[in-house]
Amino acid sequence: MTATTETIGSAMTAEEIVALTKRHTIFSWSAQGSVNPIPMVRGEGIYFWDANGKRYMDMNSQLMCVNIGHGDRRVIDAIKRQAEELAYAGPGMATPVRARVGKMLADLTPGDLNRFFFTLGGAEANENAIRVARMVTGRQKIMARYRSYHGATSGAISLTGDPRRWANEPGLPGVVRFFDPYKYRSHLFREGDSDEMFTRRCLDEIEETLMYEGPQTIAAIFVETVTGTNGLIVPPDGYLQGLRQICDRYGILLVCDEVMCGLGRTGKWFAADHWNVVPDMITMAKGLTSAYLPLGALAMSDRIANYFDKNTFFGGLTYNAHPMSLAAAEACLQAMIDDDTMVHTQKMGRVLRDLHGVMKDKHPSVGDVRSIGLFGVLELVRNRVTKEPMAPFNGTSPEMQKLGAFLKENGMYAFINWNNLFTNPPLCITEAQLREAFELIDRALDITDAAVTH
Repeated sequence: MTATTETIGSAMTAEEIVALTKRHTIFSWSAQGSVNPIPMVRGEGIYFWDANGKRYMDMNSQLMCVNIGHGDRRVIDAIKRQAEELAYAGPGMATPVRARVGKMLADLTPGDLNRFFFTLGGAEANENAIRVARMVTGRQKIMARYRSYHGATSGAISLTGDPRRWANEPGLPGVVRFFDPYKYRSHLFREGDSDEMFTRRCLDEIEETLMYEGPQTIAAIFVETVTGTNGLIVPPDGYLQGLRQICDRYGILLVCDEVMCGLGRTGKWFAADHWNVVPDMITMAKGLTSAYLPLGALAMSDRIANYFDKNTFFGGLTYNAHPMSLAAAEACLQAMIDDDTMVHTQKMGRVLRDLHGVMKDKHPSVGDVRSIGLFGVLELVRNRVTKEPMAPFNGTSPEMQKLGAFLKENGMYAFINWNNLFTNPPLCITEAQLREAFELIDRALDITDAAVTH
């Protein structure tokens, strides 16, 4: 018998949901035989529920994207209204919601980043940023960092520095890599160095790389303003400003990938705002709609956008400026404005930073803690002196697996990558909820403490 919506409808058990999903769909970045998905059926605020009724605290905002929290009626109702008014318009159409969201974003982005090309996600935004950089400058090379992730499409995965690019190589030609300002593990940091000294060494190394490559051949430098899944690396003061100066000196475009760190995650609308830097382009997605519908955008400065007044923009997508996705973005951005989300995130960010400090003081397996706003990580080690990671680069370990299993069993959904435990809750989280989360994390870290060698 062929399954239909009538035979498998909403009454499916948790087991049926998982079995059918695994039978007929492919999960990303996974050997399919090892996936064990949660049969998620409902979400509200910082929580979601599985098909058995079990509640989970979402300490990763799913994929660092549900910034305003689950089930916000303001966004859901806006999507419904747009569906009733106009569900789809081709990319060559001007629509009321397209007009409104463009103006809304121009008011929020730094400097003169006033023009936007809408996509369906961050990878597509980065693909088009590559294309724009090469067209506008007439150069071909792109510089990007080793601990970066820019998306899974052909060009974006080529820019990506982390091991997810390996299976896709050889990729886009002309990508040049440099190291991140990762003070905890950088070969450029020496004990006792000030942030200013460390920053200077990082920038000097970038400029030296430029000399070997020929700065006149570099179209753009791509950076995640705050590195995301590869360790949550917050750049020291002066780093982003220094990158801006280097780019200006050699006519190179600075592109900030804010797919993950933008739209309130760090306590500012865009992370670059923390350092008062105006990039030439910003890519965004995730928090733009809080992932209620797919949407990304490439923001470009007036200078870059003006190039296309007389030159053809060689890019296009069937779902460019999709009205339903734009309606979700408009409602999401308005919700953050109405709720004063930036101020709340800054306040909760200070609580998160303090709780990180408590974990580091108490647990010897916590080697380093990093956060900005509600974007945080605990880096776990076997030995604080040697900094031996609790799991190897691009790998896992029994301790990290047990840590994840304990959190999941006790109703917390968290993102664990290599030796890192991320703390990225929805931005609507309260102080009481955040402290409750760390009570569980505190217990869970006993597992990794047991593996510490002195």
